Amino acid sequence: MSLTESLAESIAGSAYTAAPRRWLDRLLHRNWGRTAVIALPYVFLVLFFSLPFLVVLQISVSEAEGVKFKSLWDYADGTLSLHLKLANYAFLATDRLYVNTYISSLRFAAACTVICLAIGYPFAYFMTKARPTLRPILVMLVSLPFWTSYLLRIYAWKGILDDRGVVNNLLLALHLIDEPIKMMYTPFSMTIGMVYTYLPFMILPLYGTLVKADPRLLEAAGDLGTTPWKAFWLITVPLSKAGIIAGSMLVFIPCVGEYVIPELLGGPQTLMIARVLWEEYFSNNDWPMASSVAVSMVALILLPLVLFNRYQTDVRGEGADAAAPAGGPR
Repeated sequence: MSLTESLAESIAGSAYTAAPRRWLDRLLHRNWGRTAVIALPYVFLVLFFSLPFLVVLQISVSEAEGVKFKSLWDYADGTLSLHLKLANYAFLATDRLYVNTYISSLRFAAACTVICLAIGYPFAYFMTKARPTLRPILVMLVSLPFWTSYLLRIYAWKGILDDRGVVNNLLLALHLIDEPIKMMYTPFSMTIGMVYTYLPFMILPLYGTLVKADPRLLEAAGDLGTTPWKAFWLITVPLSKAGIIAGSMLVFIPCVGEYVIPELLGGPQTLMIARVLWEEYFSNNDWPMASSVAVSMVALILLPLVLFNRYQTDVRGEGADAAAPAGGPR
């Protein structure tokens, strides 16, 4: 054996090539189908959420120069200088109009979520108690509003709640009122429109969770002498916690940033952050300020979700630790 061959064998067998060899083995034996399926959502989020959000974030800390924006950094004489304009965020935190708008958006979104939960939970519960052959029809009926244009459904509520709409004409015909009730362009009409629009987003996750619950647990609770109402609160509600959380998030998050319903059904006194955002973009042409409002709105929604998710992870970890045996194998 030549000196070159022996040297090559020693290098190939050395520890320096162990890590690349393990990496190559993992690469060759990787399940690429599973990796592709997992990677597709991440690619979608990067392309259609992360990158646009980074552009909006850059605009929010930039200074406008006509229709252009100043560069965020300069590199001269070996020194990198950053130029971040944070005055917009300071203004958002101190200006009473923006603070009240954020609070109002959160209040309307929370009220809509609670109402949707109060209506949607009994609806989803009784859907699970229906005959198995009838359940697909009920799911289709819940999804049926999505077959109609979103704007047409909102405009339909204008015809129902208007001063000369269906409700007022019916009450006048029954002589229950002497003059039309002011329902349009009020917080009431906006809440009705939001609850109607987002109620299916609450019902469907709840139904998906409740339909998988084991009915034998309720039978066992009844055999042990528990009343149906107490069994519902102690067994059914805890088992449906995942559906409650998912439905609440699906309702609360879009309600905070809702624009169309407040614009068509809400009055000028119904402050919503999306309407302020539109005014900054298209009326005031202040893109940095509008971008700051958008970034703050996203942070206002995502930060509580991240903290809640971390809390849920910690709780599961503590539960797993508590369930684990105290001693190891002997």
